[in-house]
Amino acid sequence: MGVCSSSPVATPAKVGKPEDPFNNICMLTDSYKVTHHLQYPPGTTKIYSYFECRGGAYKEVCFFGLQYFLKKYMVGQVVTMEKIDQAEAYFKQHFSHPVWGYDEKIFNRAAWEYIAKDLGGYLPVTIKAVPEGTVVPYKNVLFTMENTDPKCFWLTNYLETLLVQVWYPTTVCTQSREQKKVIERYLKETGTPDVIENGLHLFKLHDFGFRGVSSVES
Repeated sequence: MGVCSSSPVATPAKVGKPEDPFNNICMLTDSYKVTHHLQYPPGTTKIYSYFECRGGAYKEVCFFGLQYFLKKYMVGQVVTMEKIDQAEAYFKQHFSHPVWGYDEKIFNRAAWEYIAKDLGGYLPVTIKAVPEGTVVPYKNVLFTMENTDPKCFWLTNYLETLLVQVWYPTTVCTQSREQKKVIERYLKETGTPDVIENGLHLFKLHDFGFRGVSSVES
């Protein structure tokens, strides 16, 4: 799945209620990453990052969930001047010191404005991933991300915070698969191959977890 920059398109002004901060890509990162644009070596133009499962209870990972995050947060004209203003106002409060105040260099406003104005609000990154549902041995790359505009080298790892949340649906999917493998093994050992032959083993794992989780995403 690639999310690339395109020809500049005027972003229409928005009226009404303020932007939802939980849908503002300028704010969906770790606090310390807001300052990372100041810390890269001079002349940096490309950042290439990858996501992997380093290990765990199972040696195979069932990759799942990336498309949800891409389509909800990263596809289309997701950077607007309103969102930039909202993010800057928040970070001024968040990073202000009672004695030394706020350093205007912390929030990379000029770079975000470049994305909003010159790139039409589209994020200049490319993402490559294994197909959703693929079973991959752990310690292998599941997806990669890199910037496509040399002025936006800082953006790759700024977005990493959000996409690391893919670990949650991937973990749920991986555990569900392993549980089904256990069910299938014991169906075979207890002499009920007809259940598997008729596909009924796929309905032996019942999930009533929706009522107990913290969000629709969970």
